[in-house]
Amino acid sequence: MTRAEADRLRTALGEALTERREFVRTAGTHREDGSYVVERRQADSAGHRKVFESFAALRRLYDELPATFTAPDIEQSGLTGGRRHVLVHHFAEHPDFDCELTKRQPLTARKRDSEGDETAR
Repeated sequence: MTRAEADRLRTALGEALTERREFVRTAGTHREDGSYVVERRQADSAGHRKVFESFAALRRLYDELPATFTAPDIEQSGLTGGRRHVLVHHFAEHPDFDCELTKRQPLTARKRDSEGDETAR
C-alpha cells in the first residue's frame, strides 16, 4: 500500500467513525476516539457542550435519573446550568432515549417507559 493510499484509507476510516446527528435544539456527535459530544445546535462556544467518554456514559447518566426530572436533577462534574438544560433537551430529542418534555418552566422531562410509575428509576 502506498502512502497516498494509506492516507485516503485513514481519512475514510475517520469519517466512518465520526457521526453527527442534529435535532431541533441539540446535536450529538460520536467521535473517532469513542467519545460522545452533546451540544446546543449551532452553538459557537464550549459553554454549550458536554463531552462524555462514550455514548454508554451518557446512557448511564440518563438511567440514573428519576422518572420525571429537571435540569438540576442532572448531577455531574462539569455540568453548568446551561449544559444541564441542553442535556434535558437532548434526552427528549434523541430517539435512543424514551423521554419527552412535559413542561418548559421549569424545564421538565419524563421517561415514557415509566409513565404511571413516578418512583421508577
